[in-house]
Amino acid sequence: MEELKPKRRNSAPRQNNAETAPRRRAAHPRAAAPAAEGTAAPAAKQPRRRAPRPAQNPAAETAAAPQQPKAPRPRRNAQPANGQPRAPHNRRKPRLPEHLEMTPAIPMHICPLGGLGEVGKNITLYECQGDMILVDCGLVFPDSDMFGVDLVIPDFTYVLENKDRIKGLFITHGHEDHIGSLPYLLKKFNVPIYAARLTIGLIKNKLEEHGLASSAIFHEIRPRQKVSLGCFTVEPIHVNHSIPDSLAFAIACPAGVVIHTGDFKVDYTPLSGDAVTDLPTIAEYGRKGVLALLADSTNAERPGFTETEQTVAEGVRRLFVKAGNRRIIVATFASNIYRVQQIIDLAIESGRKVAVSGRSMVSNTEMAKELGYLHAPDNVLIDISEINKYPPEKVVLITTGSQGEPLSALSRMAQASHRQVKVGPNDFIIISARPIPGNEKTVTKVVNGLLSLGAEVIYENMYATHVSGHACQEEQKLMLTLAHPQYFLPVHGEFKQLKRHAETAEHLGYIPKQNIYIAENGQNIRISEDGMTVENTVTAGAVMVDGYGVGDVGNVVLRDRHHLSEDGIIIVTAAIDGSTGQVLSGPDLVSRGFVYVRESEELMEGARHQVEMALDRSLADNMHDWAGVKARVREALSGYIYRRTKRSPMILPILLEV
Repeated sequence: MEELKPKRRNSAPRQNNAETAPRRRAAHPRAAAPAAEGTAAPAAKQPRRRAPRPAQNPAAETAAAPQQPKAPRPRRNAQPANGQPRAPHNRRKPRLPEHLEMTPAIPMHICPLGGLGEVGKNITLYECQGDMILVDCGLVFPDSDMFGVDLVIPDFTYVLENKDRIKGLFITHGHEDHIGSLPYLLKKFNVPIYAARLTIGLIKNKLEEHGLASSAIFHEIRPRQKVSLGCFTVEPIHVNHSIPDSLAFAIACPAGVVIHTGDFKVDYTPLSGDAVTDLPTIAEYGRKGVLALLADSTNAERPGFTETEQTVAEGVRRLFVKAGNRRIIVATFASNIYRVQQIIDLAIESGRKVAVSGRSMVSNTEMAKELGYLHAPDNVLIDISEINKYPPEKVVLITTGSQGEPLSALSRMAQASHRQVKVGPNDFIIISARPIPGNEKTVTKVVNGLLSLGAEVIYENMYATHVSGHACQEEQKLMLTLAHPQYFLPVHGEFKQLKRHAETAEHLGYIPKQNIYIAENGQNIRISEDGMTVENTVTAGAVMVDGYGVGDVGNVVLRDRHHLSEDGIIIVTAAIDGSTGQVLSGPDLVSRGFVYVRESEELMEGARHQVEMALDRSLADNMHDWAGVKARVREALSGYIYRRTKRSPMILPILLEV
């Protein structure tokens, strides 16, 4: 009987054909190379498992097969030299070395020290690989409850702690909220300043008042001319604003590119001599890749586009006609060179002479004319002392005080205390500026004073006398779209404006919500291609300037001033025998800002009696702790006065030990 043998699945000899071989049978990259020409192929089918490593015994390896020279690696579709079909191609990419796969992206740190949650006091510190640069150094004007405070500047503690690492300070433009605190920083740290020509001129005028102009280090920069400091390369980019020579900065470093817009808008019909915001350069950076965008948020709540400066020219021209034969007085910002030039041009059209009033207006006008930013014939500009030599219809006066500053020229005119200008019915006054938030009351006070003197006053939105220098929502969308950043940080605005700007960016759809962050002053933000985190918080805040004092007015002093402004003060004085505790003289009470003493004798006599009883109780308790005695006097007097008047004046006991 014939023996049965198991059948083979395929009796035909197996062909090693790459065209028909299944992909799953592809050779492993670690498998042994095919036998060289003239050697026998293995007869048995190899199991599907990882090929064994080459033998460790050289003798055994030599016996198995003769050593052949290493053949060159065949091209992808080429046939082997022995005529056999090529081995299946392994498409799996080789794995990168572990140290390359795990290398993190280089980070940079962005630390805003001012300008967030407020309009003003702008200053931002950038750090990468140990190098630092600053952008802007501004101030903010005090709130109405900061009694006696003249200016508010940033806290420079963190800047001074790192002054050896800071390579330079870049200024976007010459407004006070971007250059105002420079004198106070340069007194402590003479950092090199990089700014445009007009901005340098405005800074020098400011530093002259502090005696620092000769020692400051300036470097003039222009759009598209890059500056390299340490690991940073900064390219200035021209933008439109309400002042010439306004710049954005493209800040490149090993971590990537950050675009810092500064204050900007997009004016497609700018005034003569200016150019449209350099959108092509921003778009070019966007195509190459922008790590982060820090953009102006001031008008984030306003839809549409900001109006062009040409609107103001037409509006003021109509007002010049309306003024008729009256003298024209125009109040605007001293740094608004565009507006000053517009007024000069209109004065020339109407055959009027132009005078300027206000210290900052005079110095800025002279500087801008010297640098070529203002153009006026010599016979048009006159000194303010000469305005009374001309009839009213032949004079235009440009002055400061558009924000109602108490010591400004316009405020003094409203109070009839200006030495050269007496306002009356023959005056037509144009306030060519909108009140900064918080200044509405002071502006209203000035307007009321001018109206009471008989002048006609054009203010706020009565006519087209002012347009904003900040981008509205559509311009902000354009900036976001062209820059196309990986991360977005809205800056320059109160929290509600920062929030709205962040929402605008989120609604565009291509910046993930987790990549949009509303920062706070003092946050040290670590940012790289791998992510964005807040590492820590550095010293940042507000330093108040009161006269020559910088930082000596803090929260405690402000609280006392606020207390004094509301309820006044009562000072209690008494002379006490140090050994026995007997009252030798007094107590006497002095009131300031509380009540008129002559009309409140009964109240003050009762208060004096309360102090006497408190001192007697302290003597009976043999109490010689004068701090404790003062506390008893303060408590007794405070309770009595509140019961009688519902007021809480500051009480200051002064005990003289004899």
